[in-house]
Amino acid sequence: MGYYGIIALIRLLCAFCFIYLTFYSLQSLNLQSLFKKGYGGQIKVLFLLLAIVIGYTANNFFFEVLTLSKNFVMTIV
Repeated sequence: MGYYGIIALIRLLCAFCFIYLTFYSLQSLNLQSLFKKGYGGQIKVLFLLLAIVIGYTANNFFFEVLTLSKNFVMTIV
């Protein structure tokens, strides 16, 4: 596995970690009162999709900051 394969694996694992953390955090919200009764499964799907969107965005932000920091250090050295 080359350098790019390792980076891709790290990014994939971090994306799943961010998605899991976001889903775990969303579970603390009590939003069931905002939705109609009897739609518990659909609310969970909405939470999952919301967790994917927020987790993916957080992952991209994290790696963008990491890349910008690396490039900034490289310009100084």
